[in-house]
Amino acid sequence: MIQGRETASPLRWCRPLSWARRLSANRTPSAVLATAQRRIIGTPQARELQSLGILRWIAERATMLDDGAVFLDEFCSKLRDSGMPLWRMSVVVPAIDPSVRGFNVEWQRERGTSLLSAAYADEGMGGFERSPLHAILADGRSSARWRLDGSLDPATAIPELVDLQAEGGTDYVLHLIWFAPGTALKGVAVSFATDAWSGFSDDDLAMLAETLAPLGLAMCKFSLSRTLHETLGIYLGSDTSSRVLGGNIRRGEGETITAAILLADLRAFTALADRDDPLKVVGWLDEYFDAIGEPVARCGGEILKFTGDGFLAIFRVQDPENQSSAICGMALDAAEEALSLNRALNNRRRSMGLPELEVDLVLHFGDVVYGNVGTSRRLDFTVIGRAVNEASRIEELCDDAGRSILVSDTFAARCQRPLEIVGSYALRGLERKQLIWAPLRK
Repeated sequence: MIQGRETASPLRWCRPLSWARRLSANRTPSAVLATAQRRIIGTPQARELQSLGILRWIAERATMLDDGAVFLDEFCSKLRDSGMPLWRMSVVVPAIDPSVRGFNVEWQRERGTSLLSAAYADEGMGGFERSPLHAILADGRSSARWRLDGSLDPATAIPELVDLQAEGGTDYVLHLIWFAPGTALKGVAVSFATDAWSGFSDDDLAMLAETLAPLGLAMCKFSLSRTLHETLGIYLGSDTSSRVLGGNIRRGEGETITAAILLADLRAFTALADRDDPLKVVGWLDEYFDAIGEPVARCGGEILKFTGDGFLAIFRVQDPENQSSAICGMALDAAEEALSLNRALNNRRRSMGLPELEVDLVLHFGDVVYGNVGTSRRLDFTVIGRAVNEASRIEELCDDAGRSILVSDTFAARCQRPLEIVGSYALRGLERKQLIWAPLRK
């Protein structure tokens, strides 16, 4: 609502229709309506109701949608329908993501909406330093307007604005909308541009200013929603995060599932951590986890937890009664590719004079309880059960067996892949001996 103006009732601004009824009888109904609309459009009351309609629309769509790009596309169409000469709009949003610094949701009249991400690995800050956002942050301002006309000197102007002018832009407005402190989601930068010859009118700018608060609230909601889904997926895994968001968060809640289990453990990591700089060791550990963990996701598995120098992953079986399980083949593919990538990493590290780490991988099959375990306010969503314990016992045999991949008898029975018997072993804590297998030596 425009500040300082008395609110008009819907009936009050519709009164011009009364004079329409007194028009000459030879006027057609459509002509009468068109004349009335011309008298109404452009009045302060009409613009005020138009703004109220857009604000109400923002609240309704932001409540219903969970996709900021879709929302922005519809919002720009709404502004265009209201008569706004909008040419471009963008919203720069920070992210809480280990690989992405932030996002730019950009709308253009000819191409619609696109989503661009800025990765941490992007070289340099040249693009940001040549932007209007960098300029107002450097000046400590929260908003600015630039007329892209003859007064813009290409030699001294912000390079991004010069580019916009060359493409036909005539006016550019930028606002910063700050969120509540406490997270890395500090706020968003919202920009509007037009290529209309006269630029934005005062009424256009007033309408844009009125949308900023609800628009910021909507973008905050979309940012928090995306952060919630992405962060849980990063820390818990995609399937587990979906269960948590679905409300499966109480201690003791879980289900018995059948799964192929993959247990990975890096040899001699403790000795390496004792003798080298801890920060370097963490970096090296991440390199190894990239090598041995990436094939798990690609082959359909999910890493449930990292155990210091290893991890526990599962490949869930949807048809446990089927004795020939394709899931076991996928799990074995993941283990063999992980071993190959780990060897390639060791070769590179050896050539650089850096220490190497070998990996032990165990594949098992069985029923586990998949759910929440922990204290009342600190939970871990994982798998527990006898099969997990047995996989841990088998991993202890890798050194004695001289193999980097060991396979349990129950896994081998379902794998339907060439394997060879390593031996019969009594697992610690278990009464009967078990046959242990391994992939054929190449």
